[in-house]
Amino acid sequence: MITAIDVNRETYEIGLPIIKKAGVDHKINFIESEALSVLDQLLKYSENEGSFDYAFVDADKDNYCNYHERLMKLLKVGGIAVYDNTLWGGTVAVPEEQVPDHFRGSSRQAILDLNRSLADDPRVQLSHVALGDGITICRRIF
Repeated sequence: MITAIDVNRETYEIGLPIIKKAGVDHKINFIESEALSVLDQLLKYSENEGSFDYAFVDADKDNYCNYHERLMKLLKVGGIAVYDNTLWGGTVAVPEEQVPDHFRGSSRQAILDLNRSLADDPRVQLSHVALGDGITICRRIF
């Protein structure tokens, strides 16, 4: 079963015709909501801990570290969490004074904080991929 969480149902509905054509719509549980509250609800039930194989996070950047902490409880050992936009236009590797104005702000800082946190997290093995705006793949090892 796939649990898909998005604050905007239209995003899900764009792909729904393809999902139905593939015959897998019965395998997707779409939840229109902010993800943190859904993850918190899932964690209220101990049977959900360690039940996720995979998570893809492309959400509000200011909460990426919060998503990570919850996902480490929901992912099984060997499970994968992927975070999108972790290169933030390449600005994560340049000094603040060289960052273009449109990349500055809380989202850039949140990505920097996430990258530092993931690098220091002994529960995961990491791979950064310079695909698009960057993805970080985390494999839970314990």
